[in-house]
Amino acid sequence: MDKKKVIDSYTEQAQILTQGSLNGYKRLFGGQLMEWIDIVAAVVARRHSGKNVTTAVVDTLQFKGPAYAKIQFVMIGKITYVGRTSMEVCVQTYVEALDGTKKLINTAYVVMVALDEEENPAEVPGLILENEEEKLEWDNAVRRNQLRKQRKTENY
Repeated sequence: MDKKKVIDSYTEQAQILTQGSLNGYKRLFGGQLMEWIDIVAAVVARRHSGKNVTTAVVDTLQFKGPAYAKIQFVMIGKITYVGRTSMEVCVQTYVEALDGTKKLINTAYVVMVALDEEENPAEVPGLILENEEEKLEWDNAVRRNQLRKQRKTENY
């Protein structure tokens, strides 16, 4: 199975917030953002694996700021780590001003698992790391993966 580059599955989605996505404080409803993050992560993982995927873990979901009605925001997803059948995807969400400046409001790490035709876990391509940022993301993902495994064994 050939390895793929991070850029091969890079995904960007832009939206304008409308009333249907807002909570009682006229801010983006956190649950709505979580749904969109899951979709972006799935697109990234499908592009990397060439297979259908399922969400296994939402590891980190950090809200760093609000988004209000009529604001434009951009979600950027990229692979940070791959295992045998799983892929960690980082999705960063930015609010974007009309002049194009962006402010980070959310970072999420989502683990997706590739599925074969019978919906069993399927092997995924390896990952080619091309620069220091990608290597640093990989190293951090390895630590997160070890912590996930540790938490899993502690909970059972």
